Amino acid sequence: MNRGPSRWDGAEGVGRPLALVGPTASGKTSVTLALADLVQPLEAVAADSMTVYRHMNVGTATPSLAERALVPHHLIDLVDADEEFSVARFQRAANEAFDDIATRSAHVVVVGGTGLYHQALIDHLSLPGRYPDVALQLEADAAGESDVKALHARLAGLDPTAAARIQPTNRRRVIRALEVTLGSGRPFSSFGPGLEAYPPSPFVLVGLRLGRDVTARRVEKRFMAMMDAGLLDEVRALLDRPQPMSRTAAQALGYRELAEHLRGERTLDNAVSTAIVRTRQFAVRQERWFRRDPRLTWVDGEADAATVASAAHRVWTDAKKWGGPGASGR
Repeated sequence: MNRGPSRWDGAEGVGRPLALVGPTASGKTSVTLALADLVQPLEAVAADSMTVYRHMNVGTATPSLAERALVPHHLIDLVDADEEFSVARFQRAANEAFDDIATRSAHVVVVGGTGLYHQALIDHLSLPGRYPDVALQLEADAAGESDVKALHARLAGLDPTAAARIQPTNRRRVIRALEVTLGSGRPFSSFGPGLEAYPPSPFVLVGLRLGRDVTARRVEKRFMAMMDAGLLDEVRALLDRPQPMSRTAAQALGYRELAEHLRGERTLDNAVSTAIVRTRQFAVRQERWFRRDPRLTWVDGEADAATVASAAHRVWTDAKKWGGPGASGR
């Protein structure tokens, strides 16, 4: 993946944007709202692969209308749940949002837990194209684990550099690398050094650090609150729509398990407990993704939102305005 210039580089009179990351249930929305007491005007760009979907607000913890009145949020409710949504499409929408925010000279915070979306924005990744017909055939070829390993061996013959970077059992990444290699006629690795490169960024990067036991408790508490807020009814309404949910939307944590319950494949208790376990596992993967980035400055995410916001604000205001790298990862 190549990197182009960020539209924020050298923007006259505009301070460096903040990128606030952390695992699911870490309180990013609450911290963003608390930042509005310290920074005005403030607008948020959501870097989340699920809040882009309409009619999926309860289970994705989409900021409420009242919260959005306090801090305008961009890139929320962009498409219906039956539509597929790509990282490249997200990036284009984000750039449009950035241009819109710049007309008001507002401060910007990018907030969300989808690592690839986050990195596509802060590093302005130049993303390879999509080749749906090729991907469809590869999906069919990757029915079992042994089939995925066979596809990885095929990738190794076409692009050994990409194959060396990808675990042979990582179905999604193997298929994507082969899709690009076969569809574009050039090696996947030729699109750049991949996501393991961390160049200087115009964004100030701040991560919320929580103990895994704390995150686990928060995940369970939040999921049970979602159930009380009508998540099961939200999933039922989505399944009753004429068009089926897109492949991506249907895999959303909580929605997938509750849909299985509504189809008679799980008891409700089993669906809830499975969703909580999977969400906890997802939070661990998020933490690992972000911890690889040495540009992040970590703050204590276990404190109350106002205290966390103050710590993030200090990092933000201490960063040099332009021309230097992001936070050093203190």
